[in-house]
Amino acid sequence: MIQISDNAQAHFRKLIEREALPGLGVRLAAVHPGTAKADVRLEFAEPGDLHGDEWAIDCEGFTLWLDADSAPFLDGAQIDYESRATGGQLQIRAPRIKGDAPPESASLVERVRWLIEHEVNPQLAQHRGHVSLQEVTAEGVVVLRFGGGCHGCGMVDVTLKQGIERSLMDKVPGVTAVRDATDHDTGTAPYMPRNAD
Repeated sequence: MIQISDNAQAHFRKLIEREALPGLGVRLAAVHPGTAKADVRLEFAEPGDLHGDEWAIDCEGFTLWLDADSAPFLDGAQIDYESRATGGQLQIRAPRIKGDAPPESASLVERVRWLIEHEVNPQLAQHRGHVSLQEVTAEGVVVLRFGGGCHGCGMVDVTLKQGIERSLMDKVPGVTAVRDATDHDTGTAPYMPRNAD
């Protein structure tokens, strides 16, 4: 399930011994699992800090507690510690933390949501923007609402047609078009202001 290298175990053991607290271990959890914002939280935990449903992984000299809800997303994770001249570097690789793309048999809505969450919004975030899915019609038309820096942006039409629509139509079979339902005149902080008509 989770591989924790001998170097990482030695690193944790040294830190735990320094604290000298009975039963102190390491707790591992996924934060925002299954999303593009997914990350790993690793913290020291005493027995009283545990929720009671964690999985216990016995390591040499301490216990690694795995958050039960995080287990599917941290399956196959690797924890390593690399010593360097300037100190050390803890590395955690969790290849499943962002979840798995829905299969072709999943609903059109699920497949569209996945692509928006994992590909479209991370790109739009570079310009302080994002989109949310309003609906997918029976004809396969995806209706979106823009927010953040995209709300009222002068480049939103280009972003929609040349970026989002092209990506959704190429990668999600069943999508026939993408439409914008945003009232861009109400945008208060556009990334690029619209030209006044």
